[in-house]
Amino acid sequence: MFTIFLMGMVPPILLILYMYRLDRIEREPFGLLLKLFLLGGCTTIAAGILEEIGVGILDALAENPGNLNYQLAENFLIVAVAEEGVKYFALRRTTWYDPNFNYRFDAVVYSVAVSLGFAAFENVMYILNFGLGVAPIRAITAIPMHCITGIFMGHYYGQAKFQEYYHSWNGMYAYNVLAYVIPVLLHGFYDFAAGSEDELLSLLFLAYVVIIDIIAFLSVRHYAKQDTAV
Repeated sequence: MFTIFLMGMVPPILLILYMYRLDRIEREPFGLLLKLFLLGGCTTIAAGILEEIGVGILDALAENPGNLNYQLAENFLIVAVAEEGVKYFALRRTTWYDPNFNYRFDAVVYSVAVSLGFAAFENVMYILNFGLGVAPIRAITAIPMHCITGIFMGHYYGQAKFQEYYHSWNGMYAYNVLAYVIPVLLHGFYDFAAGSEDELLSLLFLAYVVIIDIIAFLSVRHYAKQDTAV
């Protein structure tokens, strides 16, 4: 059990530490990050319930379960909407009015903590169900993907806070919408391509993972360098 816990938790924790080190102006309290990480883990339960309800409704409505439209609806409108939705909810409820949230890059650190808390708990469950053999592939695919959606959620969430600071309410609303919608699209395509048996989509999935990893890596370093107060 200890090995399973270690294999499930270490990759997400290492990524959180990397984000923490990028936050050079004013690093966030450990207690707040731990709270966000644990909340992210707890949201896996809510996401699982929402996904079960969503799939049940989709099965009842679908004339041909398993076809392309079904897969698109399941991955984009159910799984991605539910998982990114509960993560955004935990992020917003915990941090928007927190006095520690006083720089734009703080939002990236917070969002990544929530997302990787989700990824860590989900990872442990996958290893318990399917064995340690799934750990290496998840360490280079699913866990980085949760981190990436967290990076972009946090970026737009931080921009929303920046807009609030200048009383730009339309901008604040628009960036909060983007903080949810962009991760949903990234997550939905990842799940859709990863679960496809089509050879072209499988190749596209590999290319997507590599390209989005590079974009996210470069973007998060840029966001850290361009950090400003909110």
